[in-house]
Amino acid sequence: MTKRIVILGSGESGTGAALLAQRKGYDVFVSDMGIIGEEFKKELAEAGIAFEEGRHTAELILNADELIKSPGIPHSAAVVKQAFAKHIPIISEIEFAARFSQAKKICITGTNGKTTTTSLVYHVLKTAGLDVAVGGNIGTSYARILLDRDYSYVVLELSSFQLDDMFAFRADIGVITNITPDHLDRYDYQLQNYINSKFRITQNQLQHDVLIYCADDELTSKNLEQIKGKATLIPFAWDEPLQPGAYVKEGLMICTIPEQLNNPFIMHMNELSLKGRHNGYNSMAAAIIGQVLNIRKETIRESLMSFQNVEHRLEPVMSVGGVEFINDSKATNVNSAWYALESMEKPTIWIAGGVDKGNDYQLLKELVKEKVRIIVCLGTDNRKIHEAFGTEVDMIVNTSSMNEAVHVAQKLAKAGEAVLLSPACASFDLFKNYEDRGRQFKKEVKAL
Repeated sequence: MTKRIVILGSGESGTGAALLAQRKGYDVFVSDMGIIGEEFKKELAEAGIAFEEGRHTAELILNADELIKSPGIPHSAAVVKQAFAKHIPIISEIEFAARFSQAKKICITGTNGKTTTTSLVYHVLKTAGLDVAVGGNIGTSYARILLDRDYSYVVLELSSFQLDDMFAFRADIGVITNITPDHLDRYDYQLQNYINSKFRITQNQLQHDVLIYCADDELTSKNLEQIKGKATLIPFAWDEPLQPGAYVKEGLMICTIPEQLNNPFIMHMNELSLKGRHNGYNSMAAAIIGQVLNIRKETIRESLMSFQNVEHRLEPVMSVGGVEFINDSKATNVNSAWYALESMEKPTIWIAGGVDKGNDYQLLKELVKEKVRIIVCLGTDNRKIHEAFGTEVDMIVNTSSMNEAVHVAQKLAKAGEAVLLSPACASFDLFKNYEDRGRQFKKEVKAL
């Protein structure tokens, strides 16, 4: 009898899962409480996959042998609770796709830096000529990748929401970039629940697998002691000599792995295409992976020098009248904005604000005092920013649109300074998402 799979949510992961499940001979049904995007609706219709939108019909969902849940749907959703009550297994699209793949899986999670690290690792492997694909929480779903074919390697960015519904999945190489409070509304406002979610990347790892992590990150290091994992641990840190591991000494990145303790990978930090301390961490993680996979040191070096950063992450837009404009719209939390400000080498006009996720701006005070001259607020409620930084900067200005924010920033900036959009907040008060916010910023800058 044909196994019935129901997919909740019809975005990139849901549609990818539906197409792969159908290809593998399952009876497939897609249900979305919202409106299905035109491109996804067209794909489902052309494939002859049954779907519904604007509702979840219990009779069509609760007869499933297995449910694939899109990461955006919380476990508290009514239909998910009903499925749990009926003991229907609920998994993520990544868990499902992995059943049909023999690829060596390099999996990257963390609160910040995971998109850049994922893209960087993919670039290293691609430059080395390996048969590699990239996806997960970045761009293409794992399931959709497999519609084409299987690959020798796959680099996957994994969010905590994806990890929550992964059980048998095993990461050959796992990376935890860092852990800071985020998405706590999905975790009953319990930080430990969020931490536990991130650490699911270690589940099922075996002795010949590798877990790479930031030893400077307190929450990661502290919780690592509680995990009875079997994987080989390779840490990276800024200035703590680690062997095996990666660290920085006198401007050099030094990186060793257990099998090559006397043969380190060494590279000048100023040769890296990505600047700033946080990108130093990302580059160390990528260098460790390159060594673990036996990629030539010259190729790793070349890759770290030639990589172009991802859109909306410290993305240089252009210079206008000697003022540099930088798009870091992807900084949707305080920790992300900290990394951006820390990397700034010029006096900065900082465009910040949006939907505050319970932000504690204390973390940014010293950096703002040191690097920021003026703050341009972009959001509907900027009180907390005024309260936090009113005495640390020359001026704080409120604006209510991207056009206004960019023009005010340009007017106030002096030649030799930089204008940084790094909001530290979600974007939903004035924009569709952080991509929309970043693209509007670039459009307004280019129109100056």
